[in-house]
Parts: sequence; structure tokens; C-alpha cells
Amino acid sequence: MDVTSLTGAEPFTTKDGSTIRELHHTALQSLAEARLPAGGSTQRHYHAQTEEIYFLLAGEGELEIDGEHRHVGPGDAALIPPGAWHEITATSDLSFLCTCSPPYSHDDTFFA
Repeated sequence: MDVTSLTGAEPFTTKDGSTIRELHHTALQSLAEARLPAGGSTQRHYHAQTEEIYFLLAGEGELEIDGEHRHVGPGDAALIPPGAWHEITATSDLSFLCTCSPPYSHDDTFFA
């Protein structure tokens, strides 16, 4: 059984500028908790291969996916298809889970 605690996961900064703590990373998928301070945002980017789902745990933000904007908060889940440009901006301290399939890779993160 492979169980990981959030308190034991080491934070690191992704290529888009968010701080995450990865809980699981397998050959097929990854799961991480991401945090952004109020006013912070990820850099607008896309993943050529990776499909992502953001699930908001706490705080609120503005999510943009391929030019469509939406206010998001706790309990919201957003699907980000491969190739979709996206960015999230925290309007208050924000934490969310991020699943990636295939798993997150700096090499699959692209900017304009």
C-alpha cells in the first residue's frame, strides 16, 4: 500500500510558477496539491500531452482556459484538455488538487 501524507511532501515550484507538493507520481498519472497566495497566478501555458483536472479545496480564483474565464471556488473541478492554454489567478489564498495524466513534467509545459 502506497500512502503519502501532504505534511511529508516536499514543495517545489513548477515551470508555470505555482508551488506544489506532489503526493503521487506514477508512469500513468500524478496528483499534487498546489497553492497560490492572494494576487498570485500561474503563467499562462499549455501541456501538449497532459490532461489536467483542478479541484479547488480552499480560496477563490479566476480560471482561464482557452480564452474562457470563470470564477472558481471550493468544490469546483475544472477539466483542462491537452493543448488548452490556461492560467489561474488567486483572488484569495488558493489551494487546489491537480491531477495530470500522463504525469506532470516540466518538459510538457509550454509558453507563448
